[in-house]
Amino acid sequence: MHFATRAIHAAQPSDPTTGALVAPIFQTSTFEQESPGVNKGFDYSRTNNPTRQRLEAVLADLEGARDAAVFASGLAAEHAILQAFLRPGDDILLPVDVYGGTWRLVSRVFAPLGIEPRFVDTTSLDAVAAALAARPRLVWLETPTNPRLHVSDIAGIASLAHAQGTLVVVDNTFATPVFQRPLEQGADLVVHSVTKYLAGHSDVIQGAVLARDPAVFEPVRFLQNATGAVPAPFDCWLTLRGLKTLELRVQRHADNARRLAEALAAHPRVARVYYPGLASHPGHEVARRQMSGFGGMVSFELKGTAGEVTDFVSSRRLFTLGESLGGVKALIAQPARMTHASIPAERRAALGLSDTLVRLSPGLEHPDDLVQDVVEGLDALCANRESIAPLAV
Repeated sequence: MHFATRAIHAAQPSDPTTGALVAPIFQTSTFEQESPGVNKGFDYSRTNNPTRQRLEAVLADLEGARDAAVFASGLAAEHAILQAFLRPGDDILLPVDVYGGTWRLVSRVFAPLGIEPRFVDTTSLDAVAAALAARPRLVWLETPTNPRLHVSDIAGIASLAHAQGTLVVVDNTFATPVFQRPLEQGADLVVHSVTKYLAGHSDVIQGAVLARDPAVFEPVRFLQNATGAVPAPFDCWLTLRGLKTLELRVQRHADNARRLAEALAAHPRVARVYYPGLASHPGHEVARRQMSGFGGMVSFELKGTAGEVTDFVSSRRLFTLGESLGGVKALIAQPARMTHASIPAERRAALGLSDTLVRLSPGLEHPDDLVQDVVEGLDALCANRESIAPLAV
């Protein structure tokens, strides 16, 4: 079956008791047992819940996984992977452009426990190969990255890593399984911030971990139950609802992103556009090879001051200033002061994460309106700059 059909039908039969087309929410903390330790497959909702089980089955199908574990947030999902596989003295390789929350988790929570994070240009197979000489326990990829949409060769890195006995984790949040399925390209684990495109309506906080190999997955499943960072049944039900329109939504997100990227690339107040769908993007060819679409995110460097960036992102009519992404309503952010503010300023500078970087998450609005909103703001900056220019003498 095609993706859109599976998103509606896979692991989602009508309710056998009532025939309800939409499965009920099992909003319960505990379940009746027939005798001590004998039950119908459920005993306590931290361990398992029918609504969460259904969501995990759907996510596994869409991502091409055998198993999925859903967590109360994307960072809870990341924490489970790191706790499952890293021990004091282990190294982990990460992209230099890694999401700020991941940077904080690895650098502020796991590094004090004796884990060594090594930030590498994962767009370069040579750089990854050199870093793998230290035999790290994990390679952690985001592709495309947050916020500059760098693209890494999943299959190439997986081949290098597996030769060293290193596991590969791919954060597939930006691409979604509509456009990219890392497990099919050799990744061992996939992680999602379900909050974003998968749930898709800015009303759920959730994460997921997926795998094909039971031996790799079981330590994560154990921690899901042992640490208890699980989502509520109602949140799982909301995500199930969102997944039914996932392909339609991300296609519109991607179409809007492409239109915005093209408009930004032509504007004089834009220094650089980050969008894998542009032929000028350094990772364009890799993205074409491993993705079926280029995703719904666009970032760009504004020619101007940090103050002008603040004015620009704070004054849009349709792009709401806010964190997160992947919802139906367009969002705009200044990563250095928002999503990546947990990274110290000197570290951001070393990573090339500037104060003039703007990140756009186009929603499902009409592309003409979104382009007009952004271009109007950029044109206003041009007009303001001209209005304060010194008079010729």
